[in-house]
Amino acid sequence: YHALFSAMIRGWRGDFAQGDFPFYWAQLAAFRASATDVQQWGFLREAQTQTLALPATGQAVIIDSAIGDFADIHPRDKAPVGRRLARLALARAYGDTTVADSGPVFSAVAPASEAGALRVTFSGKVRHAAPELTGFEIAGEDRVFHPAKARLEAGAVIVSSPAVATPVAVRYAWRNYPDAWLQDDLGLPVPPFRTDTW
Repeated sequence: YHALFSAMIRGWRGDFAQGDFPFYWAQLAAFRASATDVQQWGFLREAQTQTLALPATGQAVIIDSAIGDFADIHPRDKAPVGRRLARLALARAYGDTTVADSGPVFSAVAPASEAGALRVTFSGKVRHAAPELTGFEIAGEDRVFHPAKARLEAGAVIVSSPAVATPVAVRYAWRNYPDAWLQDDLGLPVPPFRTDTW
């Protein structure tokens, strides 16, 4: 998908002969595509994010549970999707520096001060818009992911699971239909991410 999507953008830019004109898209929303593979869309969303390596591109993240539809890949409420794409255009194509164009992104992961936990940091301030901070999974050297307990602490997210004594990797919103509410103060969501390369 990454190769084809990138080739399409390069191809259109070549055909229109206008240089690297802005190209923005909406990342796949939360959607339960299949009961047998609950992570397949996580990898496709990752391929979309990798396409940001092309110049003058942008991605509106719509993974938050408020937008996704369990039974339909196309969110019925188009207004929030349109507003997020408009933010990209205003900030990046029109140079409006007063407009935030995307939410915080994963920055780093390190062992937390407490045993059996990881500390996850982001490019900006994060908060969660639900009673509990959900959507995180962690794994040890066995590469088996387990749902993680997560909490905000000093601008970072601390994740742990009683099933993982020594965690080495974390994933967020990596399911087809994740319970994802991590965002910034404007309600712009943190994109799905993983720290493993498995």
